[in-house]
Amino acid sequence: MAAVPAVRALHGLHQSFVLQQSFRLVSLQLTSTCLSRRLCSAANGPKLPQNPENESLLENLNLMGVDIRTAHQRQPGVFRRLFTNEKVLAQFLKEKGASCKVIASIVSRFPRSITRSLDHLEQRWQLWRNVFSTDAEIISILERSPESFFRSSDNENLQKNIAFLMSLSLSSKVFHRLMTKAPRTFSNSVALNKQKVELLEDICLQLGGKNPQQFAKTIITKNIYVLIMSDKRIQSNVDTLKDFLKLSDSALLDLLEGRGAYILDLSSEYLKRNLKTFEQKMFLLGCDDDEIKKMITKYPEVLDFGPTTLNAKLDCLLNGGITIKQILEKPKVLDFRVQIIAERLEQLQTVGYDLKQNGIHILDSSQKRFLEKMNKLSAFNRK
Repeated sequence: MAAVPAVRALHGLHQSFVLQQSFRLVSLQLTSTCLSRRLCSAANGPKLPQNPENESLLENLNLMGVDIRTAHQRQPGVFRRLFTNEKVLAQFLKEKGASCKVIASIVSRFPRSITRSLDHLEQRWQLWRNVFSTDAEIISILERSPESFFRSSDNENLQKNIAFLMSLSLSSKVFHRLMTKAPRTFSNSVALNKQKVELLEDICLQLGGKNPQQFAKTIITKNIYVLIMSDKRIQSNVDTLKDFLKLSDSALLDLLEGRGAYILDLSSEYLKRNLKTFEQKMFLLGCDDDEIKKMITKYPEVLDFGPTTLNAKLDCLLNGGITIKQILEKPKVLDFRVQIIAERLEQLQTVGYDLKQNGIHILDSSQKRFLEKMNKLSAFNRK
């Protein structure tokens, strides 16, 4: 009987040991789960910058007069780079004729410029000199648009694109505009630019054109942005104009080679919406389908105006005593901002100019010519 308590005692010890092991296992599992959750939380949480900001770089940029706040907003990652070439860039541009103020402005607006090596800068400058006549001309462009020069770092691709676009016989003026206002053209692969030119050539052939190369050149000359728009957008806009205006192939070809080229880069949905709102507005003003079609073919830029802008311009002209028939004949009057239109109407009213009798051609003249005309009218009234 004495053995029974001993057995029970051993059994109790065994249960206690098993219980302790179970608790320890649960504890380890909980710890592991919590640790796992902490790791997951850290992984999903806000990421800290990989490197602190380069203090030496900040000091150099301050000495150069760079607007650190603006540069930070544009390209903050530059400030965490360990190695930059701000001194090399400053010396290079200074030797090309840039002032310290211009250099500071360039870096402020496009901080990534300080990452370019001297070899890269020299190669790119030479490529640009193949297009531009002087260093001063390039500096003036960099001052206005530093992105145009520094956006891409691939000099070989730039060289190939220049050669390809030159093969299209584009004028130097068009080249200048492409490089300054549509620099992404030169970041495209040459294959992509060739594809876009081929699309324009195909559109010409589809419409019965006989000179697709000249058509493509004309479109690019009139609208430098077509090379950075998707093929789908350009084709969609051509189809939309054809369907809405119900033009023959030859008439549509003439429109595209003329002023219609200016709206090919618009968003397809934006163009469709503006066509609809323009049609509705003109119907309300008593115009018929033929008059609407005539105005669009004569002045397709009207489709670039949003509904609010278009209504404001038309209402301003009509309230100033001009008829819708006069606007249909001289739609370029819509080129000007509402404020300018209103000011000109007021000035003409003060000198007693009869817009219905004399026409509205005076309204769509340049500012210089308008002022000259106003001086003559004022002098005539003083006699």
